[in-house]
Amino acid sequence: MRADFLLINGKNMNIHEYQAKAILKSYGVNTGPGNVAETPEQAEAVAKQLHCAQYVVKAQIHAGGRGKGGGIKLAKNIAEVRQHAEAILGMQLVTPQTGPEGKRVRKVFITEAAELEKEFYLAILLDRETSKLTLIGSAEGGVNIEEVAARTPEKIIRLQIDSDFGLVPFQARQFAYRLITSALYHEVIPKATELILSLYAAFTACDCSLVEINPLAIVKTDDGLDIAAIDAKVNLDDNALWRHPDLAAMRDPQEEDASELEASESGLSYIRLDGDIGCMVNGAGLAMATMDIIKQHGGEPANFLDVGGSATIEAVAHAFRLILADKNVRAVLVNIFGGIMKCDTIANGIVAAAKQVELTVPLVVRLEGTNVALGRQIIAESGLNVQSAEGLSEAAQLAVAAANTTSL
Repeated sequence: MRADFLLINGKNMNIHEYQAKAILKSYGVNTGPGNVAETPEQAEAVAKQLHCAQYVVKAQIHAGGRGKGGGIKLAKNIAEVRQHAEAILGMQLVTPQTGPEGKRVRKVFITEAAELEKEFYLAILLDRETSKLTLIGSAEGGVNIEEVAARTPEKIIRLQIDSDFGLVPFQARQFAYRLITSALYHEVIPKATELILSLYAAFTACDCSLVEINPLAIVKTDDGLDIAAIDAKVNLDDNALWRHPDLAAMRDPQEEDASELEASESGLSYIRLDGDIGCMVNGAGLAMATMDIIKQHGGEPANFLDVGGSATIEAVAHAFRLILADKNVRAVLVNIFGGIMKCDTIANGIVAAAKQVELTVPLVVRLEGTNVALGRQIIAESGLNVQSAEGLSEAAQLAVAAANTTSL
């Protein structure tokens, strides 16, 4: 099941590394020099403009682990920058986070290859258990923080940020000392403190759901030691983008699932998953319970789809088409509790969609609530091949059985 499913109730918008660095830089975070390129010629021009001793050419996709897939290359000169850009641009980059299908690389980020002394991990995120922003750091930078948490959890430090007072300077300074324990690097503590405060300022001002620097590194410069964000990841809260049109413009539709993008533009909450039972439900809580009970009965949900509490017949029909467009779907389960969204509205939407899209998989419908009798009557008189269920457990059992007997 995809990791971003965990953010269904607070869905985030991903952006590229070069965009994340631009945001953080505008708030005072040292991100080093660099620029983006879409062609080998542009990459060569960026390298000439930077005029560094060595360069790094980094594929720009919405996924981590790019280096493991060959999407990050060191270049000793401008000619190698162009060579690496030619190899990376257009490649189907497969990383641990993309799945076997990978992602097509359309942009590369050219930056200076800094001389790293020590790497760290630093992030701010929303802790959903405490409903507070949490500052997280580790001396184990440059690797997946999940691996550190599983292997050596004692190496992760946390600070919950008070929602009334925010992150104050003395807390940032204390955190910097806890993160950078070696006396060899204490000269960068003031800069690390300012960087942490700048990170928090960017997070709150931009309504982020995650800001992550991995690695955060102590680097050698001509003037001594400095601290810089070598890589950066920023996720933006979709629900707040209406007040950040400049950030909303950073959305890259080519990096998003076409169905999810289409759903978002239609006001539907849709997340594609890995299973084979399509789900259409009204309400996020009911949708999650529906998927839980499908799994309890041995099935796998193919999607999360919340049509909301006041969707129109057209929106319901659109949602139905989105589900059926997934070639992995072997059965569809519609689970509606009619409150604001009445059962007859859903029923009419199902019938309308079935008439527009060839229905080739079994359909299980469970309706309950406002106008349930009328909704069931509409379905029964539609001529559709539908299995009706009264209870959620019965509906899940029917859907799982139907999926197991349907061949694609």
